[in-house]
Amino acid sequence: MLTHMKSTATTALEAPEADHHAALHGDFRWQVPPVFNIAQACGERWARETPERIAILAEDADGPIDGPDGALSCAALWRQAGALAASLRDRGVAPGDRVAIVMPQRPETAVAHLAICAIGAVAMPLSMLFGPEALAYRLADSGARLAIADDSAWSALVQARAEAPQLATLVAVGEVPGPVDAQWSELLAHRHPIETAMATAADDAAVLIYTSGTTGPPKGALIPHRALIGNLTGFVCSQNACPQPSDVFWSPADWAWTGGLMDALLPCLYLGVPIVGLRARFTPERAFELMQRHRVTNTFLFPTALKAMMKAVPRPREVYDLRLRAVMSAGEAVGDAVFQWCDEALGVRVNEMFGQTEINYIVGNCGAFQGRDGRLHPGWPARPGSMGRAYPGHRVAVIDDDGHECPRGTPGDVALHRLDVHGQPDPVFFLGYWKREDATRAKFTGDPSDSWCRTGDTAVMDADGYLWYQGRSDDVFKAAGYRIGPSEVENCLVRHPAVANAAVVPRPDPERGAVVKAYVVVAPGHVADDALVAALQAHVKGKLAPYEYPKEIEFIDALPMTTTGKVQRRVLRLREEERAKGRALT
Repeated sequence: MLTHMKSTATTALEAPEADHHAALHGDFRWQVPPVFNIAQACGERWARETPERIAILAEDADGPIDGPDGALSCAALWRQAGALAASLRDRGVAPGDRVAIVMPQRPETAVAHLAICAIGAVAMPLSMLFGPEALAYRLADSGARLAIADDSAWSALVQARAEAPQLATLVAVGEVPGPVDAQWSELLAHRHPIETAMATAADDAAVLIYTSGTTGPPKGALIPHRALIGNLTGFVCSQNACPQPSDVFWSPADWAWTGGLMDALLPCLYLGVPIVGLRARFTPERAFELMQRHRVTNTFLFPTALKAMMKAVPRPREVYDLRLRAVMSAGEAVGDAVFQWCDEALGVRVNEMFGQTEINYIVGNCGAFQGRDGRLHPGWPARPGSMGRAYPGHRVAVIDDDGHECPRGTPGDVALHRLDVHGQPDPVFFLGYWKREDATRAKFTGDPSDSWCRTGDTAVMDADGYLWYQGRSDDVFKAAGYRIGPSEVENCLVRHPAVANAAVVPRPDPERGAVVKAYVVVAPGHVADDALVAALQAHVKGKLAPYEYPKEIEFIDALPMTTTGKVQRRVLRLREEERAKGRALT
């Protein structure tokens, strides 16, 4: 099937609703070598096997970038990575050292990741949207000794440096405002680039990614080289048997986050699929134009992006020549409204996916897989509104507070077992939280060698193994004694044509404990008034249980979001709590 994954599943071509989930799990075995390096697997080997093939296509706000910087071949990617690796080593970067990367989707970001991994150091991607305080916290906590950045984050990085005294060197990519310690172009001019990546153990650390902090202060999740292998079954399945001839991938997901790095950039480089890097702000129109221009076949789009595209261009195939054959979505529940639009308007059944930085790409849907006969076969049918099922190689369950599996249909915490269904170690697991052994221990339930890793997300598993998301464990709340999962109400609201996006939180109430409140972003062309409030309440009442409709609706220009595209309900919940305290004092 693929290097480091082995499946003997093969079938005749069946109808699209055929279900091979059980067969794929039963026949699948992980192939994890003791020595494995991401740089060798994603860069070095392709430079030797297919040197002229394009690895990365680059665009900015004006469109495709001209010249070699706009279309980086496998050979050029590895040549630059080898030169940077040698320069970093000369500057004292040693195995295990943390190196920060603060750049958008651009070829240099990929080069930096491969170079850092190649010498056994640990890449620490940081969002270019971070301000000085956010950067300073992560730089100081990680002990990073070198940072690479472009003009998108340079000023904030220079300010943050004062709070991170161990940060010895700032490397500038291109023109930046202010003084620099080293220029990217100078480092790439090294006369003796390394030719072979270090023979790291598969368990060695490769990446340090700080969580988005939706439920508390950010924690650094230490990711080993082998975790990329653990991501592959989910990527291949959710992208409908990627790679296929002529596949081209693009996603607006920032390469500084798990969604962009582990769900897009590194799997594409590993599988030899050209990936488009866009250095510009996402807009629905720009997304469609890019996918048309590059004949994009595979993509990962957050639900928030899909909602914006659905509202802005309801019938995209009447406007754009699209070649999409696979759409994966994650980060929030997709909901049946977006699911139906993808099916009808894009002509592609969206494959919802679920995972998190610590244990990524573990649950989702699969439109197709490739059998030993070389033909594509249906994976398992997606069910609108469901997160999907466990991907091959992952043993997933819904567990209670004591770590016992919940009866089917009973809400609980989505969890992943350290061992797969065959009793073999699952390679997708993170190594632990950086300098937070207490938090690492709290993440697991059971004996260390036979334990469940909790996600903190609440869901129900049905009789067929499909998971139905209810929200973050701390997002689910009770109103008048009823358990409310915000995603169901939010999805219902978004189905109304006047709603661009919505978030549901509890509003404290002295009599009922809490009532359902919705924050709503109004779609263009609609008026936020009392009439719309009544219409939306009636809309939800007619589709959900009576206790689920929002007793209060507040219109808002934009929902608070993490840089990974997730709604920060915690911010809205805290706002409601502060307001309740104010009302109690009057």
